[in-house]
Parts: sequence; C-alpha cells; structure tokens
Amino acid sequence: MAKERIGILGGAFDPIHQGHIQLALSVVDAIRLDQMLIMPGGNPAYKSCLTLPEDRWKMTVAACAQDGRLIPSRLEMDHKGAVYTIDTLLALKKAHPRAELYYVMGADALMKLRNWRRAEEVYPLCIFLVCSRSDLVDSKSLKEEKKILKNLGARIRLIDVEPVPVSSTRIREALSLGLPTPELNPAVQEFCACKGLYGAPGQLERADLWLDRLFQTLNPHRFAHTLSVSWLAGRLAEKHGLSVVRARQAGLLHDCAKCYPLKEMQRIARENHLTEDPAFLSSGALLHSLVGAWVAEHLYGMEDREVLDAIAFHNTGHAGMSRLAMCVCLSDSIEPLREDYPLLSEIRQLSEVSLEKALLLSLESTADHVESRGKYLHPRTRDTIAWLKSLPECT
Repeated sequence: MAKERIGILGGAFDPIHQGHIQLALSVVDAIRLDQMLIMPGGNPAYKSCLTLPEDRWKMTVAACAQDGRLIPSRLEMDHKGAVYTIDTLLALKKAHPRAELYYVMGADALMKLRNWRRAEEVYPLCIFLVCSRSDLVDSKSLKEEKKILKNLGARIRLIDVEPVPVSSTRIREALSLGLPTPELNPAVQEFCACKGLYGAPGQLERADLWLDRLFQTLNPHRFAHTLSVSWLAGRLAEKHGLSVVRARQAGLLHDCAKCYPLKEMQRIARENHLTEDPAFLSSGALLHSLVGAWVAEHLYGMEDREVLDAIAFHNTGHAGMSRLAMCVCLSDSIEPLREDYPLLSEIRQLSEVSLEKALLLSLESTADHVESRGKYLHPRTRDTIAWLKSLPECT
C-alpha cells in the first residue's frame, strides 16, 4: 500500500490570504500530495498575533472551503502553551503512522533550521519542501546550507514555485482604511469587515454572535458561501443605492437554516405555520428559506421585516419582491465563490447595471436548467420571472 503523502503549511495566518492558498495548491500540484494541512498557530512561538485564535481559525476554514485538498488543522491551535515543530510532527506521526510528511517552508526558514528546538529529532520526521525562489537568500548560500543539513540527516527538496508577493502588513493596513483587499478571499474579507478586525470599518452589530452560530450550524463550504454572499450583497447594494447594512445582514443570514435536517425544518414550519405547500415541505432546498427567515427572527434577533423577506425569497424569488430581496437573491446565485455555470459571467456583468435585468436572466437560466433535466420548478419562480418581465426596467 502506497504511503499517504501529507503536506504541512503552518503560519500565523493573520489573516490567511490568497498567497497562502496559491502556495499550498502549487506545492500540492508540484509534489502530487494527497492533501495539504493548513495549520494556523494558536500561540505561535515566533510572533504575536493581532486577532484571536478562533477568528483566525474561522478565516482559515472559509479560505480552504473551495478545495478539498486543503484541510484546515487545529493541531497547533489546540496545543497548550507555545508550540514547536517537533510537537506538531510527533503528533502527526502518531495520528498518521504510515504517512510521509512534507513540511513546507521558505528558503529563509531553512537557513535557521539548525537552530530549531530539538532539531536533530525533527530531521527524520519529515521531508522539507523548500520554496527556492526567494529574494531573501542567494542560491549559493542555500545550496551550502542544504548540504550541511543533509549531512545532519535532514531530507530537503527544493521546489521551484512562483513566489506570491503578498504582504499581510499591507493587507491589514488596507483593511483599516477601508481599501480594497483583492489578496483576500471574499469570504475572509467579509469576515474581517463584519467583525471589524484589524480596524476594518463597517462592523455589523451582533457579528460575533451571528458568526459563531453560523460557524457551528453550517458546513465549511456553506459558511464560506454565506460570507461571500454577504460580501457581494453589500457591494451591489452600494452600487444600486440600497442599504448596505441591511443587504449584508440578509446575506449573512440567508442560509442560516440550510444545514438543518429536513425533519427539523418540517417541524419548525408546521409548528409555526410557515407553509402548507407540499412542495416546500418535502424539499430542504425550498424549505430552508422560509425556515431561515423564522430562525433569523427568533434565534438571531433580526426584526427588520424587509431583511426577513429577503431571506424568505432568496431561493425562488417572489413577485413584488423588494430591490433588497432582489439584491440578496442575485448575490446568492453569482457570489464570487460560485462554480462557473452557463451565463454566470453575463449575469455578473448585468448586475452592475440593473438588478432587475440581472435577476431576470438568472432566474430564467435556473428555470431552463431545472426543466431541461426534468426536475421540479416551483411556480413561484415562474411567477417571479413573469413579474420581472412586466417591469419597465426589463422592457
């Protein structure tokens, strides 16, 4: 049986950015690893962090959610006291006795490897993957140090990966000034904004409670999607003269019941008389919107009726829906983490010009996709399409 090949990429991840993700995936592809553990430090021995460990953990989970080869690991976060590489590797060897471990590091870190705690015990536990492209270390010094370490028993492999010039300091400064941060995954951007991390403006009231609860009740993919919808809903709201705060609130809460078991959704719907429609009651894909509006009101404390309606209508649309509801429904379909589908690019471009036209194209695309596969399309969607076509903006 072939050994499982597991990569390890650790760091403060304060915050985790696209440079980290691109590096991890480049190494996975270059070395053909089975998985890459993305390991934020809870109490890193090498630096002080500006945010709480649990916030950095949630951001890491959101950033890794789109690729199954990236596995967030709490191993170093849950270690009591300062954690060192020897502790991490010994724990991984115990958990994966047959695996080959690959520790990803920069060339500058390799130059300090001999000074690591219990370095002689570290050497045999893994293969060190050294990103050789670096402005910090010249190639001659790197080769000399590699030779010395090899004689000491370290296994080192230089890998030629494209450097990703991303500065965490610059990102934090941009967040504090409310400037764009394209180096961050949209879900991570929104997490920082909602909580006001690094001095980011736009903090949402009750964000701590909401994000903690959403993280507990949603799976990682849905958590990242939720943040991304909130991110886009806020931007579309600003573009089209709507309340940015209300759009982000609705975006954050739109899928709050999505991962409930269907039986639990049905119980909530029946006990609170949310619907008697058998199509809704038999489908979590439909029912989660109505139940989500109830959950948002009673468990998250949302009292704004327009926000609650936006949550209730986000999956099927509704004739006469508000422009805020249009904004959230549209954001759900075209948020930046969505996998590509026909007309996605066109709908995104149209959303910058007209919410009504973009939502019409989105719902028509959904209807065609569903019906072409012989699946059930709820009449509410067709009613919404007909209503949108009657609007002056769409004629």
